[in-house]
Amino acid sequence: MVNLRNLTMHLSWWLVLLVTIVNLGTGHAFAYDAPELLPDHPTNVIDLGEFLTPTQEQQLDRKLGEFTAKTGWKVRVLTQVDVTPGRAVKDYWGLDDRSVLVVADSRGRNLLNFSVGDAVYPLLSRNFWIELQSRYGNQFYVREQGYDSSILASVDTVLGCLANDGCVVVPGLPPEQWYLTLVSAILGGLVFGFAGHPRREGEVFAWRWALILSPLWGMLLISFGIAPVITRTTDWIPLVRNVAGFVGGSVVAYLIPTPKKLPADRLG
Repeated sequence: MVNLRNLTMHLSWWLVLLVTIVNLGTGHAFAYDAPELLPDHPTNVIDLGEFLTPTQEQQLDRKLGEFTAKTGWKVRVLTQVDVTPGRAVKDYWGLDDRSVLVVADSRGRNLLNFSVGDAVYPLLSRNFWIELQSRYGNQFYVREQGYDSSILASVDTVLGCLANDGCVVVPGLPPEQWYLTLVSAILGGLVFGFAGHPRREGEVFAWRWALILSPLWGMLLISFGIAPVITRTTDWIPLVRNVAGFVGGSVVAYLIPTPKKLPADRLG
């Protein structure tokens, strides 16, 4: 019993020591206000996570400074992994209602986070920031393109939209998003083609049924197949392809054999 008690006491002490060491080792990770982590010289980029090369950091710092001098909008970048200055960056950079703070933190599921001033929202809505985060900060993009590309692409998008007096959506049409619009347009064509199947003898195209189902195929074509394209790019090729997909889907659905047509008097 004595040996068991001593063993228990020793294990308890080792457990306490281990917890203490862990807490000491990760203390900065939970820092909420740590000005000692800030550089002692003015800069527009604080790369604690070392996601950027020195050249990239210098070029981005110069670009952000020139943008602020030209437009009055203040965009700053903070990267972090295990340590963070927390809210101390607000005083360091003098962040206000006309400021955007881009935070890149590799510890989360999404690399990017944004702290946006109130004066920015009339130009760039909350939906814009959600789309920007999901496009450039998702794990797939970061894994394929790298931390630096994710940060630089998102910053360039913010600068471009602020310089153009705002954006409704994130400019640019990535391939995976275009594929979704194409699939939607094709589905709309299938609905349109099936709806137009002749249901009377001598009928070539059932326009009445096509009009009845127009809210469905119209939504698939216009809302999900065309609108996301024309609001994100001026390139006409994706638009032409989506329209061609709608037409192709319509033709395929129309040519699929159907049950024998009923006489006109049976349809009323």
